[in-house]
Amino acid sequence: MSQRPLNVGLVGGGRGAFIVHPHQRAIHFDGTRRVVAGALHPDPEIALEEAANWPYPIKGYRSYDEMIEDQKKLPVGERVDYILIVTPNFVHFDPAMKALEAGIPVFCEKPLTVTLEEAEKLVQKVREKNIPFGVAHTYLGHWTSRLSRYIVRAGLLGEIRWVDSYYLQGWLATKLEDTGQQQASWRVDPKKAGGSGCGGDIGTHALMQLRYVTGLEIEELSANLEIFVKGRPIDDHFTVYCRLTNGARALVRASQISIGHLNDLGIEVCGTKGTLVWRQEEPEKLVIKLMGQPDRVYYRGAVTPGDGFLPPEEEINKVFPGLMQEPTIPSGHPEAFHDAFARLHRCFEADVRAYLEGKPFQCDGLRYANVEDGWMGMAFIQAAVESSKNNGAWTKLPPKP
Repeated sequence: MSQRPLNVGLVGGGRGAFIVHPHQRAIHFDGTRRVVAGALHPDPEIALEEAANWPYPIKGYRSYDEMIEDQKKLPVGERVDYILIVTPNFVHFDPAMKALEAGIPVFCEKPLTVTLEEAEKLVQKVREKNIPFGVAHTYLGHWTSRLSRYIVRAGLLGEIRWVDSYYLQGWLATKLEDTGQQQASWRVDPKKAGGSGCGGDIGTHALMQLRYVTGLEIEELSANLEIFVKGRPIDDHFTVYCRLTNGARALVRASQISIGHLNDLGIEVCGTKGTLVWRQEEPEKLVIKLMGQPDRVYYRGAVTPGDGFLPPEEEINKVFPGLMQEPTIPSGHPEAFHDAFARLHRCFEADVRAYLEGKPFQCDGLRYANVEDGWMGMAFIQAAVESSKNNGAWTKLPPKP
């Protein structure tokens, strides 16, 4: 018997918003989820107008408070099954906390909050409620990110010595915010973006890719947050040197003033046996470099387990169940940004369904970033800001909550 589609409510997404659109397309990818409601703008009248003009019928609300209060009164099956938060950073914490208190799972854009204190409160509430919570680190949804995680964590590259994880853009190389461009304006406003502009916006993606693929954490860091565009109040260039838990070193770097770079997220992991190279702009390609051998290039859907480097398929699937059979389209028909979003929502859906049915679920960071990962992003940003203010002094990350 087919299951009913899960109902999703939006917080944010109106009047020129960007990130809501790949999310809502990804939600509808499989026919098992659908957007049914939304509080799309902080202005109540605009919120209703935006909902009325949505591409398909949804129930509009004047505010997220009104939506959460109304939805929590409805029985399961009629109310929203999870809420997606796609607002600027400073409007993440409040709707997330109120949804959790109402027993509604949350999928939230990154970074999790604007302060570490807020992040800790969300961690505590998620644990108290035992409720699914996801953070939208998009690039973990790529099939090759998951294969990368398996390769590194299975020890196929040997002991990790060095990681370079980066996200480079050039769209803020001029003072774009002065033109009124909405996406630029809030990202350079510390009241809306938080203590770090470039670091919070895209540096957290580079951090998450490092942590997800390697399984290593940052123990302490030395950071340099720079402002290249005069008059900008927070960083547009972000460089952090890190000491990792196994003694390895890493560089987490991000830039929004590097002209010619679009969304150049990538990671290079160097071990005692070999190196892994992955770039988001070629998301289906994974390169492995082994000493004295030609490069091995793996593509989604065209991977050959048991080839002398990768173990047999069943060994990989013990760690990532179904990974080798998971691609839904043949290799050469490219998966990309929307597919990565869809994979995250698909995995989150499984945990939400288990939660609604009173069954155990595994919101453990294996298939999407969880609230603890979101907290770690905020801890990283706080330590980087502190280090940079102290001329790059080595700074330890706070203990996990």
